[in-house]
Order: sequence, then structure tokens, then C-alpha cells
Amino acid sequence: MTQLCRKIVHVNLRWNIFDRVSIIREFFKFIWDRFLVCSIGKPAIKYQRLPLGTTLSPPPEAVEGVLVVDNPATTSCKVYETDADLVSLKVSLLGDCQIGKTSFMSKYVGDEQEQRYLQMTGVTLMDKTLIVQGARISFSLWDVGGDQSSMDHVPIACKDAVAIFFMFDLTSRCTLNSVVGWYTQARKWNQTAIPILIGTKFDDFVRLPPDLQWTIVTQARAYAKAMKATLFFSSATHNINVNKIFKFILAKLFNLPWKVERNLNIGEPIIDY
Repeated sequence: MTQLCRKIVHVNLRWNIFDRVSIIREFFKFIWDRFLVCSIGKPAIKYQRLPLGTTLSPPPEAVEGVLVVDNPATTSCKVYETDADLVSLKVSLLGDCQIGKTSFMSKYVGDEQEQRYLQMTGVTLMDKTLIVQGARISFSLWDVGGDQSSMDHVPIACKDAVAIFFMFDLTSRCTLNSVVGWYTQARKWNQTAIPILIGTKFDDFVRLPPDLQWTIVTQARAYAKAMKATLFFSSATHNINVNKIFKFILAKLFNLPWKVERNLNIGEPIIDY
């Protein structure tokens, strides 16, 4: 009887161990399945050439097409599964503090900033997704803070960027002078990005005396020529040249049949290239 009891206890012990091992195996299988669901089907994103007939002026409802995530915590896998056809374009915004970089970015992103917005120490990130002739294009905007401590973020902000905005306040010539330093730092980490020189607060600039306006325009054009950059004067408050700058980038990247008109008239928003 004692021998039989010992065998029964031994068998029960073995089954207990087997059950625990099975539970652990099922747990790791569940984790692995979740990992595959979230990661499968996301190849490296490559730029795609848009059709030659593509226009940058589709219907408003198409331009403002947005990928909306109702609950990021529960739909993250669903978002990744739909990103295979998304062309992601990274753009960096560099310049001194208080020149209107974040306002410029917010004006372009619009309501979508409520959906895709992230702020870290020294960097603000926003996304804008467009649908142009059926192609989904996402601008990933990296706004680097203008203080000295934010300089450490320049390498990561500029890496892989397709365009870099060098921004200054049109009413503050010292911020225009600072563009040289931002340009030098950025080119250390990215030599191929399209350079755009952007003067902000044009609505305040037009209130300056004409001779001072002429001086600033002349200096900005000289800087743009040295940087081989296109020059835009803009205003986030009145949405002057904000959307046009991003259209210009798309046209340059994908050889689209859209060309910005040059404007060198003092008192008007300058566009020079």
C-alpha cells in the first residue's frame, strides 16, 4: 500500500510540473504572437515617384486627410499595419528662441496636432499626413528649441531629414545673424537636405521703416544665396507662405509640375531662389 501511495504521489508531482511548464509555454507563445501581429508586414519605407500629372492642389477634403487614432493604447498594431504605403518625410526647424517656429509648425499641422503631438526637453514633434493623388505622405516635423542647451538635439533632428528650415524673426536682425551658426551645425550631420531660409512674423515686418525693410531683405537674400537656399518670408498669424513652403518641398522631392513664383517686391512676402 505504501508503494502504491508513493507512485501516486510521484505521478501527481510530474503532472503538476508538466502543467506549470505548459502554462509558461502558452504565455511565451501569446507574447510572441502579439509581437508578430504588431511587427509583421512593415517593410522599410522608400520614397516613391508620384505620377507626372500629379497636382499639389487636390480637393480640400483630400489634402486634409488625416490618419486618426481613437485610442493609441488599443489600436497601435492597427496603425502599424496601415503604414506600409506611407511616405514619411522628416523636416527639421532650426533657429533662435521666440522667433515663431512652433507657431509656424502649428499653423501648418492645424487640428491634427491634437492627434499627433509630442514634446520633449528641447524638441517638439508634430506630424501632418496628406493624401496627394492617392499617395499618403506624412511630414514629420522636428522643432529644436533655440536655447544653447538644445544644440545637443541638432544631430538627431537633422539626421535623415529631407529638408531643413533655417528660421529667423524678420523684426530681429540678430536672429538672422544666428542662422549662420545653425546652418554650420546642421550641415555637420546632414549635407543633402533641402535648405530653406524662412523669415517669420512678416505681419510685423511690414510695419518697419522701408529703409530697414530693404536692409533686412538684402541681408536675407545674401545669406540664402550663400546657403544655396530658397528664401521665404512668412506669417503664421495670417498663414502667409506656410502651406506654400511645404508644397515647394514636395515639388522638389518628387519632380512635380508645380513652381513657386519669385517675388522681390519690398513690402510683399519675399520669395527668392
